[in-house]
Amino acid sequence: MTFITTRTGNELYVKDWGAGRPVILMHGWPLTADTWDDFAMVAADNGLRAIAYDRRGFGRSEQPWDGYDYDTLADDLADVIDATEATDAALVGFSMGGGEVARYMSRHQGRNVSKAVLIASVVPFMLKTADNPDGTPQSTFDQMADGMKKDRAHFFASFFKDFYGVGLLSSPVSDEVIQWSVNQAMMAGIKPTLACAEAFATTDFRSDLAHFRVPTLIIHGTGDKTVPIDAAGRAAAAGIANATLIEYDGAPHGLFASHKERLTADLLEFLTR
Repeated sequence: MTFITTRTGNELYVKDWGAGRPVILMHGWPLTADTWDDFAMVAADNGLRAIAYDRRGFGRSEQPWDGYDYDTLADDLADVIDATEATDAALVGFSMGGGEVARYMSRHQGRNVSKAVLIASVVPFMLKTADNPDGTPQSTFDQMADGMKKDRAHFFASFFKDFYGVGLLSSPVSDEVIQWSVNQAMMAGIKPTLACAEAFATTDFRSDLAHFRVPTLIIHGTGDKTVPIDAAGRAAAAGIANATLIEYDGAPHGLFASHKERLTADLLEFLTR
């Protein structure tokens, strides 16, 4: 299968590798399903069925004008599950993709889902408010939007350095990984790029946490500057019953590249348990 059609009539690009219990992989913003290739290949080699898709507006999927709210994105996930006939599936969401997992669990009652994983996820609430003091100030998201509107390519070249934890004395990933990420980001339309940034910045998933009724693994780096752990991974672990939190000491946001071997091992252990 290459494309599926959603209930809104939009086409999503889907990769479907291997056979066995399905694992549905949601990528982060502003990337594509390709960021899951390394893990998907290992998963398929270990008796799992790895299903990864480009979010609407990104990668090879259609770029409609609207539908970038999390209710619609969760419906897109439901349509991928139905089109691939995935049952007893594990949902794995990285960064923005964690929001799709959370909203699917509440909006679609976790149908056909047996496990959930949140990796460096935006869940439960990124925005700093009076009742979410550890969140990120609105001014930070405003500056991001301004930077993208002014010069998107330049913005992403800088953004991905923090994303992967590149500093003056350390570089957990190669320069080529950063360029690859910029290339993926530039495949997206400017409207979905901005609209999804607003969605993950402002959507409150705290009420969705009670709908996680399956074993849930949360993985987050303590050095994550893109989605800081206190308002995200630690708060999600506190709000999801029987969740397991694994903290990667000093790790940045882009764990799928910076900590690929450890992440792959932790995911396989949880998914094949």
